[in-house]
Amino acid sequence: MLQAYLESISLIERLHRQFLDVVKAELDALGIRDINNVQSLILFNIAGEELTVGELTQRGYYLGSNVSYNLKKMVEAGYIAQERSPHDRRSVRVRLSAKGTELWGQLNEMFQRHAGQLEIDGLAEANAALRRLERFWAEAQIAPPRAAEPRAYARPLRAPATGLMAGP
Repeated sequence: MLQAYLESISLIERLHRQFLDVVKAELDALGIRDINNVQSLILFNIAGEELTVGELTQRGYYLGSNVSYNLKKMVEAGYIAQERSPHDRRSVRVRLSAKGTELWGQLNEMFQRHAGQLEIDGLAEANAALRRLERFWAEAQIAPPRAAEPRAYARPLRAPATGLMAGP
């Protein structure tokens, strides 16, 4: 079971990296150079909504990325519009600009094409297993196992060079 668990972790990581490579290749094929693959996924997940940075971060699709930094870059490139909440000046809401909406459509077409080309039996079952793994990890964060109690006695240590016993 341990081997299967470790293999799953490795596969998840490799699949995510390969997916990002596919998205990058698609962006390159479209001649889009002012947004990267992670930023385009953030953009895709915003879709037609207006979200705060916190809401976007909670969705958790952005492995190893700084959402605020990426949003700033997308604002600079014209893909995202942002505005401060009139009720809470600390809160910033983001939505797609016209340029972002156009890219969203191209990304949606890409995902539709991929889904049409993908013929894998058992994909729904694989997704169900991954959701169970996600729940397991979420619960493990909430209630991590307790550390073992320290022993009441210490094992004697060998002195490095002499071979003599050290300790009580």
